[in-house]
Amino acid sequence: MLRLGSSTPKCLRAPQAHHYLVRFGFVTLSLHTFRITMISAFFIFNQKGEVLISRLYRTDFKRSIADVFRIQVVSNSDVRSPIITLGSTSFFHVRVNNLYVVAVTKTNANAALVFEYCYRFINICKAYFGKFDEESVKNNFVVIYELIDEINDFGYPQNSEIDTLKTYITTESIVSASIAAEESSKITTQATGTTSWRRADVKYKKNEAFVDVIETVNLSMSAKGTILRADIDGHIQMRAYLSGTPECKFGLNDKLVLDKNEKGASDAVELDDCRFHQCVRLDEFDAHRTISFIPPDGEFELMRYRSTSNVKLPLRIIPSVTEVGTTQVQYTVTIKANFNNKLSATNVVLRIPTPLNATTVDCKVATGKAKYVPAENVIVWKVARLQGGQECTLAATAALASTTTRQVWARPPIDVDFQVLMFTASGLIVRFLKVYEKANYQSIKWVRYLTKADGSYQVRF
Repeated sequence: MLRLGSSTPKCLRAPQAHHYLVRFGFVTLSLHTFRITMISAFFIFNQKGEVLISRLYRTDFKRSIADVFRIQVVSNSDVRSPIITLGSTSFFHVRVNNLYVVAVTKTNANAALVFEYCYRFINICKAYFGKFDEESVKNNFVVIYELIDEINDFGYPQNSEIDTLKTYITTESIVSASIAAEESSKITTQATGTTSWRRADVKYKKNEAFVDVIETVNLSMSAKGTILRADIDGHIQMRAYLSGTPECKFGLNDKLVLDKNEKGASDAVELDDCRFHQCVRLDEFDAHRTISFIPPDGEFELMRYRSTSNVKLPLRIIPSVTEVGTTQVQYTVTIKANFNNKLSATNVVLRIPTPLNATTVDCKVATGKAKYVPAENVIVWKVARLQGGQECTLAATAALASTTTRQVWARPPIDVDFQVLMFTASGLIVRFLKVYEKANYQSIKWVRYLTKADGSYQVRF
């Protein structure tokens, strides 16, 4: 982690719609338009089609509407679209951990904002329960109903800021009436104020801000070494332990953020699209290309982005697979680390497919451990640490059982998982993070970079 230089310089309803600001392809959307995005019903289904959570907000639906989704989507394996429209009724669904989160509406709703609402609900559940799966939903259904009723008022989404919700929806013991009244006053001030995501009385002995730039590399490479697809899904996670209500300014080496006189900078990175947290002032970003905000207290996601140009591939995989008649398949797979030798890749795992009729596989590696997993028809090669510039090779021979009918082996791609600390595949760099508050305000800033792949880094052979 790098340290940046310090600088000195149903208890309530918000009167306005939630101010979460979204940016898709640098087109600004605001959840103020949620006022015309009405959700009539909300459900959570498991993979069997059983209703785990059900809430009807309007009188234009009956509970039997859940049966329609079960028949049309859950029981129909051919459905691929996340939006199903039947007559005047639209079903918006998100699938996560074999659960269906479903929002139903009869109005001409903004689809992007409905999905944003669903994903915000999932993130809220993760913040409360640590994970979002069938078990956690069943164990915490009372709290989930409380959350649903707080973030949605008669079908209109309201405040979905996790920090605000945690001040009055809690699983802790009941506090005294006097304290509860005081807390209720603070909550009202916070939720209806200009910064509904942050309270003004936050205090810390030491002011610190931690920034994590996390990128997931998606790669699809042909057997001839041609890159078919290479892009990056990134997000900037921030933990702000800052007293008061400080003003933060965030600078990246993004082409749209750099000043006009720096547009020719060689390290400028082009981002295809971004999505910011509600605390970011998008009007200031459009005018001055700086990310300015008053951060929520604690951990939050500052922004998400994608990049498809000049992707730096951390690992190069060179496979050579030869079929010897109908009895053997010989493998030679080489890994090359394409980054500075001061850095290292950890938890490197290659899953190399084998034919379905493979009986035994003999693996030889000088680095890491490799074994044949017959239940999955793959060779799993694990390397705990791979230094920058290092190269290592696996040699393996798979023995094949004889079959009466010869089938052409489809040769699925090699899947690669890894993590590289203090490296960004897009080249994105945090240029500065400034914190402005009252005089003599001391703060410490830290930044960390992480590039990883989790089943999205594939090489064909």
